[in-house]
Amino acid sequence: MFSVTVRDHIMIAHSLSGEAFGDAQRLHGATFVVDATFRSETLDANNIVVDIGKASSVLHELLGKLSYRNLDDEPVFEGINTTTEALAKHIADELADAVTAGALGDHNLSRLCVTLRESHVAWASFERPL
Repeated sequence: MFSVTVRDHIMIAHSLSGEAFGDAQRLHGATFVVDATFRSETLDANNIVVDIGKASSVLHELLGKLSYRNLDDEPVFEGINTTTEALAKHIADELADAVTAGALGDHNLSRLCVTLRESHVAWASFERPL
């Protein structure tokens, strides 16, 4: 399995509902380093998994819809606890839609994994087929 990873970041504000979240129930900020890993069983005609420039641009554009926002106010997250895990899934699903729409070109992509790093000691990922 081949893979290519591109990286960007987002800065958001949010609160989390439920006693399990303790102080994080209050509005707080978070900065996430976001890694998007594209996987393929084979390389394309150019001997690549995906164009790194296109993948970086698409990831940056998608993250721009979240960055510097209070996610509590965003309709797409209404009724959803915007945990690191839930945000990883949301971003992966948005990237998958972009892949399906052809935004990354014609490649043999089979899987996508999005990882959000909260710090050097904690992160969460969501992986899905393409």
